Amino acid sequence: MSAAAIDADDRIIRESGIDARIALIVQPVLRGIGFRLVRVHLSGQNGLTLQIMAEREDGTMTVEDCEEVSRAVSPALDVEDPIEKAYHLEVSSPGIDRPLVRKSDFTTWTGHLVKMETSVLVGDRKRFKGKIAESDDDGVLIARDKAAYGEEPTVRVPYDAIADARLVLTDDLIRDALSKDNRARKEAKKRRGEAEDAAADTENETEQDN
Repeated sequence: MSAAAIDADDRIIRESGIDARIALIVQPVLRGIGFRLVRVHLSGQNGLTLQIMAEREDGTMTVEDCEEVSRAVSPALDVEDPIEKAYHLEVSSPGIDRPLVRKSDFTTWTGHLVKMETSVLVGDRKRFKGKIAESDDDGVLIARDKAAYGEEPTVRVPYDAIADARLVLTDDLIRDALSKDNRARKEAKKRRGEAEDAAADTENETEQDN
């Protein structure tokens, strides 16, 4: 990935190998139509399946959004042709038990249960499960779900040590995720309405000038 592309990618957890090459291709396309990349994963399921996980800046992702993203990235992938064999393209939302890939994700989902793996030992361990207690520019504080005897109840994990992090599905998470999604959709609908009203006003002013 080029230096410019890395600078433009605010994710702290990124792909490697072929997945990274694909991410480099699709990310500018996504930004151009108002979406952000969550994850790219090429798997051997059903032949080859390319999963592109994306979302709008407000965290929403509808079925129509998935179709829009699919239509936008397909030509770019056809031109660059990073995958030698035939594959099936699958565009999806991050889901409720989503991967956390940006610093802002940890802030947004503070208080919720997360499973995390690190690339290096942190406090003699590489796997953690607990609630996100707090996060800052450098890392995240995890309140252990079930601390073993003698273990500290919390552990601070630097962002640069995180290899994978994902929310764990709980009733609280479902309620919070649905609430955030409903608020985001209402705000988006309000913004669209305001934009349509402004466009209509401009059109009326043009007609009056004529």
